[in-house]
Amino acid sequence: MTQTLTRPGSSSGQAAGSGSDAMDKGSKALLAVAVLGTVAAAVASAAIAPKAGYGVVGFLLVILLGSIAGLYPIFGTYAYLVTLPILAGIDRDALIPLVRPNEAVLAVVMAGATIGVFLRYLRGDLIRPRIFPLIDIPLAVFLLMATIWPLASLTLRGLIPDGAEYAGVLPFTKLVAFYFMVRYTVQTEQQILRIIRFIVWPGAVVAMIAVLQTLQFPPVIAFLQIFWGSGAEGTPDTASELGERGSATLGSPIAAGDVIIISLILVMCCVARGLLGRRERLFLALTLGTGVFAAGQFSTWIAAAVGFSLLAWRFPNLRRQATRFAPLAGVALVIGAPAFVGRLSGIGGIDGSWIPEPELGRIDNLSHLYLPHFNWITTLIGVSPNEALIPPETWRNVVYLESGVLYFLWIGGIPLLAAFIWLSMRVLRAVRPALAHPGPFGATASCLDIVWRFLLVLTLIDPHLQLRGSGDLVFTLLAVVTTGLAQRNMVAQPHQRVMSATG
Repeated sequence: MTQTLTRPGSSSGQAAGSGSDAMDKGSKALLAVAVLGTVAAAVASAAIAPKAGYGVVGFLLVILLGSIAGLYPIFGTYAYLVTLPILAGIDRDALIPLVRPNEAVLAVVMAGATIGVFLRYLRGDLIRPRIFPLIDIPLAVFLLMATIWPLASLTLRGLIPDGAEYAGVLPFTKLVAFYFMVRYTVQTEQQILRIIRFIVWPGAVVAMIAVLQTLQFPPVIAFLQIFWGSGAEGTPDTASELGERGSATLGSPIAAGDVIIISLILVMCCVARGLLGRRERLFLALTLGTGVFAAGQFSTWIAAAVGFSLLAWRFPNLRRQATRFAPLAGVALVIGAPAFVGRLSGIGGIDGSWIPEPELGRIDNLSHLYLPHFNWITTLIGVSPNEALIPPETWRNVVYLESGVLYFLWIGGIPLLAAFIWLSMRVLRAVRPALAHPGPFGATASCLDIVWRFLLVLTLIDPHLQLRGSGDLVFTLLAVVTTGLAQRNMVAQPHQRVMSATG
């Protein structure tokens, strides 16, 4: 996204020497802070209370993360992606007041990277942003319609936004902010390959936890009940409820399923190009494939059907290798069978209806809680930035909107829905020239194309773009591809044909 140029008149040797000296000084300073922080935490714990020691450690951890992100901005991107699947499912106020831990990590590393860029600018480096209008302009319009417009629509109706409604515009703000951080930091094919690994390996960890969770492995269930045991209605899940579907450390089967299937599609795009190691690919494919079944989510299985159909269509070499992957698919189905069978068991026999019980509850929520709020005005300009409602029942605390199209209409009305459709058209058009690229950039582009297409299908059922974990991965892929397109000046031409990439 940016180019950093040295000050005119300075030699390359001097630049390299000064850079290494600065890095040495920065490393020594960080080491000194770590040592002093350890001593301070021990003294505070002994003199005041253990909580004081935790506070000192937390403060020093913030300083450490921010400082490293300032020295090496790419570290901030790596740190956020690696910790995302574990931290994103922890509720607000569980560890940190008001925010989720992953949001706090993102705020710290972005602040450090921003300060580092500003100091480089003061030093004389030229920081020039590289804009890719084909995607950046509709993305900016989408962000405007998802944040400023919903708040403005409230004032047009004479209403004053409350704290929950201001907080409702933060998810898309966070996603676009991380998008620009990835645009700034990820520049080379080697960095893209690291990004791929930092997506698929944490995704495999989520899949393994989901599998053990659906097998009701007691240590995993006990582990998840510590911080990740809140249900969709905001009430604590029991051990039996946690063992039904693979919510893993994301606290939601939908979010866990999205992370798993996105990681699996990315692995298969790497397989088609011969990227990653052979054993690495086999292990990741088996683990993630098992997690697809263990998630126990219809939307995940729909995404898998759409994604693998597109993979078979785009990559003939994967079709030829289908028989080799058949045993892996059988093993994945056997291991993930408990959640798969348990999810299907709800079909049929419920008052004579062939609609599963969770879907009946979803229809009931939409028809009785959400649809009465829509009229011609609210459909046009939106209902509220906050999509959570307090139900009249006492057995649950909160209800969330479970319809992708209605979600956009609820938040920002027709303008937001139109902005999302425009952004989707631009993304699918812009990514077209990169689909035949043989390297990590091409694998990321192919994955983004497939993921965005099944995202459009899933939007008819559930809102997925703003989900914790899945939205972050989608915007990461979008940022990597946009930067690569801008670097290579690749712009889709009318009626351009897509050639499949072979391994």
